Amino acid sequence: MKEKVVIGIDTSNYTTSVSILTLDGKLLANIKRPLTVKEGERGLRQSDAVFAHIKNLPSAMNEAKVYLSEAIPVAVGVSTKPRNIEGSYMPCFLSGVAAAESISAVAKIPLYSFSHQCGHIMAALYSSSRFDLLEREFCAFHVSGGTTEVLRVNGNDYGFLAELVGGTADLNAGQVIDRIGVHMGLSFPAGALLEQLALTNTQKYPVKKPTVKDMKLNLSGLENMAVKLYSETGSRETVAAFLFDYIARSLGELATEYENRYGKSPFVFAGGVMCNTIIRKYLEERFNASFAEPQMSADNAVGIAALTSRRYKMENCFDGYIISS
Repeated sequence: MKEKVVIGIDTSNYTTSVSILTLDGKLLANIKRPLTVKEGERGLRQSDAVFAHIKNLPSAMNEAKVYLSEAIPVAVGVSTKPRNIEGSYMPCFLSGVAAAESISAVAKIPLYSFSHQCGHIMAALYSSSRFDLLEREFCAFHVSGGTTEVLRVNGNDYGFLAELVGGTADLNAGQVIDRIGVHMGLSFPAGALLEQLALTNTQKYPVKKPTVKDMKLNLSGLENMAVKLYSETGSRETVAAFLFDYIARSLGELATEYENRYGKSPFVFAGGVMCNTIIRKYLEERFNASFAEPQMSADNAVGIAALTSRRYKMENCFDGYIISS
């Protein structure tokens, strides 16, 4: 008998993603196609991202076809905007919406829409098996190249109710990482290689205490400090170690202030920056923290598929609609 599955699609600014999930929570496919950024550049224009997704989606769906040959799709979900807030919009998500609407129309299955941010949060819950948090309030950090936000979160039928309570006041953590990496001659995105360099560092670096005020953090100063340190030492390894130590301490200060305001809380850390093992170790030692595995920290459609499964099961009166892996 063929298994019933849902399809998730996410077209962020840097990755085309398609995921397939069974209704009982088994991940069949986590397909990703990174968008190419030219050497020496630090990002993509939206028009270039849209064009890249249009090129990527056919090959991603062809790969997905293998997993769908022995399955019955019952719903498709897609990220339509960056966040669940008024006016949140990026053209790159239109590529995924077009693909999802086409699948829905041809297969005659329901289409569910979510935000990219909700997908990241759900991917972290799925990856860490923290489905219990769908039934209680928790704090989510979404930390990436485009976002550094602290969210007070409650689950609902449409994903999450997420109140923005803090984050960066200027640059995002992933932005600083990539800017420093490119400044030191690395390719964009620079996070993975910088982590390798940091793990091999044997030199001392300055330990700075970040300043958090009213749940807001400034990271532009970190970029200036890292550039200065590189000019003084010429060591990529030392700068990388300093960079991740400072970001880890910054997120730790935000988490501490959150608990001072709202009480002890489970923390869920999502987004591409949270792939970093140095930052993760620092936070795990100090807080009740859950993380996605690296493949589900970076941009993916697994969270969108998991939200789609949950919504479909709710609407079709399944018992135990909270999925489990």
